[in-house]
Amino acid sequence: MDIAVEMSLYPLSDEYLPVIKGFIERLNTHPGLAVQTNAMSTQVRGEIGTVFAAIQQEVAVTFAGPQRAVLVMKVLGGGG
Repeated sequence: MDIAVEMSLYPLSDEYLPVIKGFIERLNTHPGLAVQTNAMSTQVRGEIGTVFAAIQQEVAVTFAGPQRAVLVMKVLGGGG
């Protein structure tokens, strides 16, 4: 089943851009994902297992860093 996830990452620091850019760059390295970024969010589309595995991996990397961050996600399920 294909899904789409819209995410917004909010690092709780004045140095937020490198954290956001790194997160997006790492998402783009995962095969099988379509990643689209705009000024407010990043959308990731693909097979449900692939999408959630990539998000889990990259959120873990981000949250393991020195800066605290909030990730807001909206998930749209496929129709069949």
